[in-house]
This record gives sequence, C-alpha cells and structure tokens, in this order.
Amino acid sequence: MANSPWSCVLWDVDGTIADASAGILPRIERVLDELGHPPTPTDQVHLWIGPPMLESFQELAGLSLAQAKNAVERYRELASEHGYAHKVRIYDGVADVIRDVHAAGIPQTTASTKPENQVRAILEHYVLAPLFESIHGAVPDADVLDTKAHVLGRALADMRARGVDLSNPVLIGDRHHDVDGAAEHDVPVIFVRWGFGDAEEATGSVAVADDPAHLRTLLLPR
Repeated sequence: MANSPWSCVLWDVDGTIADASAGILPRIERVLDELGHPPTPTDQVHLWIGPPMLESFQELAGLSLAQAKNAVERYRELASEHGYAHKVRIYDGVADVIRDVHAAGIPQTTASTKPENQVRAILEHYVLAPLFESIHGAVPDADVLDTKAHVLGRALADMRARGVDLSNPVLIGDRHHDVDGAAEHDVPVIFVRWGFGDAEEATGSVAVADDPAHLRTLLLPR
C-alpha cells in the first residue's frame, strides 16, 4: 500500500464523483409542475443536489410527508426512463484519482444518499465499479429517509466485515450533509470545492480540495 494517511476512502457521489444535475433538475421541475407547485427559485437550485430527495421535497418544496413520498416515487419513475447514467458526467480528473487510489492498494467504497441501484448504474457505465470494494447508496424505498449517517454506517460495517482496515477512514464529499453524517461515526471529511455545496458547508471538514489534483495529494502524498 502507498504511503497514505488513510486506510480506506469512502466517496459521496453526486457533486463529488459525478454531476447528474442535467438530469436531476429537469425531473424535479417536472414533478413539482405535475403537483401544481411553482418551480424552484434559481438561487436554490443547487440545494437539491446531495441531500435525500424525501428531505428536499419537504424542506425545499414545502410538501407534506405524504406528498413528498409520492414526489420521490414519481421522480424515480422519471429517472429510470432513460437509464440512470443518462445525462450524468464524471467530473474531469476524478476518475483518475479513483484509479490512483485503487492502484495504491487503498480500499474504496461509496456512501451516497442517491439510491444504490442508481449509483451502481453510473459507476458501471463509466467502468469505475471494479475499483470499489463495494457500492453503498440509499435504500430504494421512497418512504424511507436514508440519511448520510445511515448509509455511511452500512458502508463502514460492510468494509469491516470484508476485513478492511478502518483505523483511518476518510469520506470525500461536497455538502454539509457529508460532514454532519460522517461526524456521527467520527469519520473525517475532505470537502471538495467543485460540487454543489457553499463554502461555509466545509466547516468541520479536516481539509478542503480545490480540484481533483489537489485531492490526490491529500489522499496520496508524495
């Protein structure tokens, strides 16, 4: 294993590995329109990327829990129409970091509040799935609010069962939900600036990466 401060790396997906906003945002607007709700204000659009959809439909759109559950179900119907990797791009340079971490012998997994089947579809589409020990995302149940802490807990338990060294794990993420969720498991976070989070959301992280090349130096110091 390469000289690294980290024994394993856990990745957020939306806003960290992949930019799925070209597909996510139109689907959200369509669901809101079908429900008779006004579109999301321009200055709030970025807030939808990252948190669980069940939470966002309540907090950002003001839907009741019952309405939000229906909205999530409809959103996921729309997401499945063209395939989950449709209009999703991998951030430039991030795939290279994932490959380098894998080549260095450091185990990797995902811990995303995006539904696990969607995460897997994206990583398989871009031939990145084999670089991960496992893939973890939210449970595919629109009625369940699967938080970052929940998913991260499952990912850590799975890695432990696989015999992965969890003495120095790190989560890579772009929203305060990543920092807050990881704190529940005492996992440090490297916050990335290319995602959808505001600068103040990095509060509580152990480091901030300006770009993928910078992230690589934080994961694999020379």
